[in-house]
Amino acid sequence: MSAPPAAAELFSLEGRTAVVTGASAGLGARFAAVLAQAGATVFAAARRIDRLQELAGSDARVHPVACDVSLAADRTRLIETARTVTGRVDILVNNAATSGETRAEDESPDAFADVLGTNLTAPFHLARLVAEAPAGDNAPPPSVINVSSILGLVTAAPLGGASYAASKAGLIGLTRELAGQWGGSGTRVNALAPGWFRTEMTADLFGDERSSRWVERNTLLRRGGDAHELDGALLFLASDASSYCTGQILTVDGGWTAR
Repeated sequence: MSAPPAAAELFSLEGRTAVVTGASAGLGARFAAVLAQAGATVFAAARRIDRLQELAGSDARVHPVACDVSLAADRTRLIETARTVTGRVDILVNNAATSGETRAEDESPDAFADVLGTNLTAPFHLARLVAEAPAGDNAPPPSVINVSSILGLVTAAPLGGASYAASKAGLIGLTRELAGQWGGSGTRVNALAPGWFRTEMTADLFGDERSSRWVERNTLLRRGGDAHELDGALLFLASDASSYCTGQILTVDGGWTAR
């Protein structure tokens, strides 16, 4: 076994290659920027290529890749693109997600399946593509980070969202199962479960005074989260700092689920 890295190097991603889906806005854009700042070459994937190009313009280590993760061909091309350029994929952040209808009775079975396709099937396929490829010389086994949600752990009521909650709960189960199946090869699979963070997706929630007060009242820290407050958790799971951590769900929610 190689010598452990010095404390100052634990969170370094120098020489690593990362793929981040849903990177055109919100937490995904932040994740891509943070991994690049830690030294990784980052392939930022999303449908909105103009947003990705803007992100890449701020850091030469970020490479934009147009990708619709609901399409199997796009998922395969994304991983192949990263490998063609750098010869490896060390970190996969499965962040891309979509939401469905709020009320279960308004959501058709087909629409429900579409949400699961983006939020659960796509992460499974991308993780397989990363885990099945042989690691390069001296390359550590990959780290897969699935971005779940507290709504995979507790109900969203009174807000609702059956397909979204089901997909995020499924992602937690998938994380544990893949960690179990792939642990022998050294591949690590963990999940982040963010709480109520201020992002493009939650703009309406935080923009409404009543809803914002609801978040504050039910969060132990009495506020929503800011995007930078996931930086440490992300770097922990992506780096050698979590080399003995797999199958875990790291919840960052201001105490929402501790009530």
